[in-house]
Amino acid sequence: MLYEYKGKIPVIHDTAYISEDVVITGDVTIDELASIWFKTVIRGDVAPVHIGKKANVQDLCLLHQSPNMPLIIEDEVTIGHQVTLHSSIIRKKALVGMGSIILDGAEIGEQAFIGAGSLVPPGKKIPPKTLAFGRPAKVVRNLTDKDIEEMERIKQSYVDKGQYYKHEVEKFSD
Repeated sequence: MLYEYKGKIPVIHDTAYISEDVVITGDVTIDELASIWFKTVIRGDVAPVHIGKKANVQDLCLLHQSPNMPLIIEDEVTIGHQVTLHSSIIRKKALVGMGSIILDGAEIGEQAFIGAGSLVPPGKKIPPKTLAFGRPAKVVRNLTDKDIEEMERIKQSYVDKGQYYKHEVEKFSD
């Protein structure tokens, strides 16, 4: 469901897949080939939300912000199931593992991996190409080529699944 909020209407690229049970409000932009999965809530009623190309936001996620602090998900990012993102920046090709919480002003570096169940506190910067894990999240090691290949595989699988679901839903709605 899409909702206007104070004159702001979500802008969603035609190629993006948005599950029918997703709620998106206000100042939200979703770029091409992105996918937003079942039961996710994206509220752009405090500050803007931008979701980049080929990004995926998986089931049961919650995306919101604080005043004057946008939420930015750059291109080719994977956001795992039940993640909460609040006024943070997730850089290109990063992966945020299931059940993680990323708080105001945190920045996840390009191709960084946040392990499942982690808490990235306000203002914390996770360097590029590192694995961070824990509550609070701490960098535990640099990523290997194998790690980065797996992150790419996961991202591409969601691009492919999103397009499959998008076309199947259209097929059944005729």
